[in-house]
Amino acid sequence: MNNIQDLNIKEEVLPIFDFSLNSFTKKRILYLLETPLTTESQIVERQNILKGFALNNEVLEKYSYTVLYLNEVHFFLNNFREEEINWKRFLFFGPTADEILTHNKIHLLILFFYRLESTCFTRLNLIHFPESYRKDLNRILSFLSFFELRKYEYIIREKQLKSKHLKKITAKISALQEEGKIEKFWDDLFLFESYLSISKAIIKREFVFPVLTEKTLNINEFYHPLVENPIKNSFKAINNVVVLNGPNMSGKSTFLKSVSLCLYLGNLGFGIPASSAEIPFCTDFSIGINKRDDILNGYSHFMTEVINVKDVVLKAADGKRCFVVFDELFSGTNVEDALEICTRTINGVSIYSNSYFLISTHIQELKNLTNDTVSTYYLDCELIDNIPTFTYKLKKGWSDIKVGRILFEKEGLNKLLQAN
Repeated sequence: MNNIQDLNIKEEVLPIFDFSLNSFTKKRILYLLETPLTTESQIVERQNILKGFALNNEVLEKYSYTVLYLNEVHFFLNNFREEEINWKRFLFFGPTADEILTHNKIHLLILFFYRLESTCFTRLNLIHFPESYRKDLNRILSFLSFFELRKYEYIIREKQLKSKHLKKITAKISALQEEGKIEKFWDDLFLFESYLSISKAIIKREFVFPVLTEKTLNINEFYHPLVENPIKNSFKAINNVVVLNGPNMSGKSTFLKSVSLCLYLGNLGFGIPASSAEIPFCTDFSIGINKRDDILNGYSHFMTEVINVKDVVLKAADGKRCFVVFDELFSGTNVEDALEICTRTINGVSIYSNSYFLISTHIQELKNLTNDTVSTYYLDCELIDNIPTFTYKLKKGWSDIKVGRILFEKEGLNKLLQAN
């Protein structure tokens, strides 16, 4: 199981990609966001599907309908029972109130499906999509064409829809129902709309599709899409273990979250907030940014971290391709313990070359205790007139600036806490 809760998928990431017209599609987008793909070929295929949507954007940018109509047709088809219609009574004595309602639902169904078919699906250039996804689109087209929508739309428009027409249409619905094609149609349609929504977000935000590589992690001008006027950084991991340092408020957690989001979205086959990127295929994600206790298991922050590190190491040792983030690793224990076990962890995980480990820390002594397989970066902070000014720019190496004492003094706490 992936540990991605600190990416806040539902609260933060879903709204970025949600241009859905209904709740069914929104749920499907969330499912796609929460369900990592398992092979590189699946990632490339989804990239190509989304590229196909972009190439059909001229048709798809006007895709819309009244949500109430969708809900009505969806409920009607999913609960349709032809045996409840008494056609003999309908012909000789007129329809009952329920049968009038059925007449109106069929009327709505034809007009709704005709709109989908005529304004969207028959106008798509299927050659832009991968062959596997063309099958899905052709299945949608086949379902819609089965209703002879052009013919019945004309009859409705001329106000000539008779009981004989209703009988033929209900027979078609029953046939589709018996073959299990109605449920499959909705599944295909909501997946189509999910891809359309994701594609709209990628186009609107100018996200890019990363290139999948075996081990390279190189992201240019990336940022977190929820940050207003973000500072864009570029990052290339020379080693598989990266230690990030820098003073408080320099932006370490935002940096880690931004990199993590790019890696995670890229492994879903989505576009990412960057100008270009090469990223590794990952089988497992463990992103620990927000510190928390595990109340149900009775673990403290520190013990939760220990268990998490153990789980990650076991996966990496088992050959999994992990992407791991430890924000302020082992900050929940005393400085001596933290220094010793951080050093052991940082140097130890470097042997798992198929995985990437990003670790942030405030422990200055780690500067001289890491080996050649570990890269160090910091987020810059400048002191101007002894006042810290944060640039949020990533630099190689180690920051020696300590802003804690400066901020403490700036707020007048030294004087306030002086002994009388």
